[in-house]
Amino acid sequence: MAYSFRSPTDADLEFSASELTGALGDSVTVLPLLVALAATTSVSLPHVLVGFGGFQIVWGLYYGMPLSVEPMKALVGLAIVGTLSYAELAAAGLLAGGVLLVVGRLGLVGRLERVVGEPVIRGVQLAVALLLLEAAVDLSLGNPPMAAGGLVVVGLLALVGYRQASVLVVLGLGAVAAVVTAGVPTPAVPDLAVFPAGAPSLSAAALEGTVAQLGMTVGNAAIATALLCGDLYDRDVSPDDLSQSMGVTCLASIPLGGVPMCHGSGGLAGKYAFGARTGGANVLLGIGYLALALVAAGAVLAAFPTAILGVLLVVVALELGRAAFAPVDGRRSLAVVTAVGVVGLVGNVGVAFVLGTVAFWLLSRSARGV
Repeated sequence: MAYSFRSPTDADLEFSASELTGALGDSVTVLPLLVALAATTSVSLPHVLVGFGGFQIVWGLYYGMPLSVEPMKALVGLAIVGTLSYAELAAAGLLAGGVLLVVGRLGLVGRLERVVGEPVIRGVQLAVALLLLEAAVDLSLGNPPMAAGGLVVVGLLALVGYRQASVLVVLGLGAVAAVVTAGVPTPAVPDLAVFPAGAPSLSAAALEGTVAQLGMTVGNAAIATALLCGDLYDRDVSPDDLSQSMGVTCLASIPLGGVPMCHGSGGLAGKYAFGARTGGANVLLGIGYLALALVAAGAVLAAFPTAILGVLLVVVALELGRAAFAPVDGRRSLAVVTAVGVVGLVGNVGVAFVLGTVAFWLLSRSARGV
C-alpha cells in the first residue's frame, strides 16, 4: 500500500515498497565510502550520517523527486587514501561549497563544463578509482582469506543479477562481525557541536583536491543530473539550481561535523532503477540514515573488519572506473581519460586535472584546425 500527499513543490510524495527499495539505490556507494572514511580518518560517523539524513529529507521535499545526496567522491576518496586529512577535507568542502553557491547564483555552471571538458572529468574519476583500488589492496592484505570470501559473495550475487545490492550485503556482513566483536551499541544522540572532528585547515593539497572535485561536480553532479531529471522524471531542474543546493549543503553540514556532499547522476539513476519515483524515497532513506546515526558507535566502527572494508572499496572503485570509461568516445578522449587517471595515481590528482584541462584544450584546438 502507498500513502501520498502533496508537497510544496506540487509533486507527489509516496511511501511504498518501491520507494523503499529505490532509496537503497542511492546507498550502494554512499555507505561503503562513509564507513571507509570513518575508519581511516578522525571523522565522526554519527555526525556524518545526520548530515546525510537531514539533507536527503530536505532535498527530497524541496525538489519533490528522489534527488541523490552523495559524498564528493574525489575529496572523500583522497581522504580515505591519506592524501587529505579530515581538517583539509573540511576546508576543501567549505571552499567547494562556496564556489558552487556563487557560480550557480551567477549562472556559470554550463560555461565551466565547456572549459574543462568531459574527458578530463572522467579522468579524475578514473584517478580516484585507481587510488581507492590501491587502498583496497592494502586493507585486504590484513586478512586475505576474509577478503577473498567477501569477493566471492560479491561475485556470486552479481552472477544472479544482484550486482548493485551485493555491496549492501557485504557491508551488512561486516557490520554483523563488528557487533559480534564489540557488542550491541547503546543508542546515543550525536553531540551538537561546531566542527566536532576538528577545525578545517586550508592547504595546497586541499586546494588541489577542491579544483579536481569541482570538475567532477560541475559535470556529473550538476549538468548530468539535470539532464537525468528531465529524462527519467520529466522535471525541469537547471544545473545552476543544483549547484546552489550543493553549495548550501556543504556550507551548512560541514561545520556540524558533516562531509562534502553533492547530487549525483549515478545515485539518481540508481534510485530510479530500484523503483523510486517521488521524494518519498529521500524521506525514507533520510530516516534510515538518522536511525543509523544513533548506533554508529566508535567501538563498532573500530571492530569493523578491514578486509571487508577493502572488498567494499574494490567494488566502489570498479564502479567508478566503469563510469569513467562508459561515455568516452574516440581515441583522443580515451587518451585524455587514461592519462589524467594515471598521472593522478602516480602523482597528484590536482596536477593531473590541470594538465588534463590544458591537453584537452590543445587537442580541441587541433581538431578544429585552429
